[in-house]
Amino acid sequence: MLRKLSLLVAACLLTSAALASAETLINGAGATFPYPLYSKWFSEYAKIDPTSKFNYQSIGSGGGIKQITAQTVDFGASDKFLSDEELKAAPGKLLHIPTVMGAVVVTYNLPGIPKGLKLSSEDVANIFLGKITKWNDKRIVDDNPGINLPDKAIIVVHRSDGSGTTSIFTDYLNGVNAEWAQKVGKGASVKWPVGLGGKGNEGVAGQIKTTQYSLGYLELAYAFENKLPYATLKNKAGSWVEPSIQSTSAAAAAAIKHMPADYRISLVNQPAKEAYPIVGFTWLLVYQDQKDKAKGKKLVEFLSWSLHKGQKMAAPMLYAPLPESVVKMVDNTIKSIK
Repeated sequence: MLRKLSLLVAACLLTSAALASAETLINGAGATFPYPLYSKWFSEYAKIDPTSKFNYQSIGSGGGIKQITAQTVDFGASDKFLSDEELKAAPGKLLHIPTVMGAVVVTYNLPGIPKGLKLSSEDVANIFLGKITKWNDKRIVDDNPGINLPDKAIIVVHRSDGSGTTSIFTDYLNGVNAEWAQKVGKGASVKWPVGLGGKGNEGVAGQIKTTQYSLGYLELAYAFENKLPYATLKNKAGSWVEPSIQSTSAAAAAAIKHMPADYRISLVNQPAKEAYPIVGFTWLLVYQDQKDKAKGKKLVEFLSWSLHKGQKMAAPMLYAPLPESVVKMVDNTIKSIK
């Protein structure tokens, strides 16, 4: 009996060792913007393929771009598409794989005003320029009749790290305010005229949640998770629009008619009446020519799964799934990875 038990234990240990040795660890790093959804995908995919393990560091798009360029990870993640110069700096052909779309919201902490704030695009830009400094500034009051805005200083919060969320947000500000475009510009990291810094979407959410009279920008899912309110914004068509799956998709619908083959496209400030103005793709950055072919095959299988099965998980987590025409394009791009 004892011998049988020993043999059984030995067999179990051998099986466990065999499974462990068969596991493929796939490392990624980058954007915090899609992190809630990516975590869900990695967890669900483990049920489909238990031999594939994903280790993802949510460190911001700037960090993801650096790590994939240095080839210290198997994939990067960014909400900012790479410039021609950044692509040339990579040691191989880097592909942008769009995964989902998301909205960046202007969120705030106003005691006694849990929802309903409206902000024009000009006012958002002037707050971040430091030209609107009080909550009861006439320009904000005029757009919010019936809301008793306090005579308190606006505490601006922004990202302190290289960020794709910042890239989307400053791209938006760049398009709505000439002074912003001239003095600050757009990018993953800019010289902010005013405000406090927070690391990652998580850090900005934490700052706003604990600081009364503050205002900042976040990916929609983070505002929702942290029970933070977000402003209704006036878009390019002059409509007041709330961030949602529908208004995010409306922004994409206007832009993807001119979708380039490499998917490097901005979705901000689209002219459609229903379009929310601060929207962006988020991309995975993957080398077309994989050094480790076995690992590359596993990565391709995951990318294909995320493109089809994974899209169904996007909307419940407040991300907009890819339009069908984009899915078809991305399918071919994924198949080109070798």
